[in-house]
Amino acid sequence: MRIGYQGEEGSYSDQAVRELFPEADRVGFGGFAHAFHALRDGHVDRLVLPIENSTTGSVLPVLDRLTRNRASIVGEHLVEVRHALIGLAGTALEDIRTVRSHPQALAQADDRIEQAGWEPLATHDTAGAVRMIVELGDPSAAALAPPDSSSGPEVDVLAYDFMDRSHNTTRFVVLAPDGWEVAEDANKTSFVFATAHSPGALALSLTELGLRGANLTRLESRPADEAWKYRFYADMLHRPGPGGVKAILDPRPATVAELRILGTYRSATP
Repeated sequence: MRIGYQGEEGSYSDQAVRELFPEADRVGFGGFAHAFHALRDGHVDRLVLPIENSTTGSVLPVLDRLTRNRASIVGEHLVEVRHALIGLAGTALEDIRTVRSHPQALAQADDRIEQAGWEPLATHDTAGAVRMIVELGDPSAAALAPPDSSSGPEVDVLAYDFMDRSHNTTRFVVLAPDGWEVAEDANKTSFVFATAHSPGALALSLTELGLRGANLTRLESRPADEAWKYRFYADMLHRPGPGGVKAILDPRPATVAELRILGTYRSATP
């Protein structure tokens, strides 16, 4: 089985794939668009992508692509993110002037970077940022990356647990080609819906979903295909199996104008 992810070997996404599919062939892609295309074209069997972080919220490039690509969420996985500040071997903390990493990682340490007076520089990947500072050979440049990224002799860890919040955790989803069947133990569904543009429409929709037994754990609005129109992304817990999701979303609630199920899977949290 070939499992795709965004990033390089040693990144948090690579870690998630290794934990979920230890025997699989791992294939890293430079961007989220390339990863989705690879799944669509059959170059990989699954994708493992970050969708949400406990510090910074949604990973919007992934969230928005879920409605534009025919893929289904079939699982989720949580990775505790403990960034390390990594510099060239022999570099002192006071020498640092710039910090490179993936934009999500930089945002998760935004306060500490600002307090230090360093310039954040976005790169495509956390592990890739370590490779870049080695290639640059600049002692004033550091990378924010997994601690294991410092295994080479060219670099040292300058600081561990370099993030703003101690609970920093990323939620990854497993994507399969669209149309995957619902497992009997699947008790969580992600879906996207729209409501009529009328007073109280969203409140009525949420009330109807609640009366049908939906325990909404997440709700977020994002721009739709038309200007100033919005759709809502939601996650809900429910009774396991196909019957659990059917009881809530079939038939479609009367107060919901559009509905697309993004996937039903087993929750990674109790």
